[in-house]
Amino acid sequence: MSSQRRFQYCVYIVECKYGTYYTGYTNDIKKRVQAHNNGVGAKYLRGRGPVKLVFMKKCSTAKEARSQEWYLKRLPRQKKEALIDSLPLDRGG
Repeated sequence: MSSQRRFQYCVYIVECKYGTYYTGYTNDIKKRVQAHNNGVGAKYLRGRGPVKLVFMKKCSTAKEARSQEWYLKRLPRQKKEALIDSLPLDRGG
């Protein structure tokens, strides 16, 4: 195994067509966003698509990603927007 560990999970925020945010975590961001846009997965997003990926942060483990998701979901909208505006989209790899 190389000394530079590749991420396997990420926490993300998508913006819905009406401007609301949805936060989740995954191990395949492209597949997850596509699923959300196809109305599959989170019930909250059904009828709110298309969604746009606005924030993504790499995580080394599922536990770390869940912890970050829990934290982000509890942020007020204003703080989520400040986070989205202040950080470039971490597309990872």
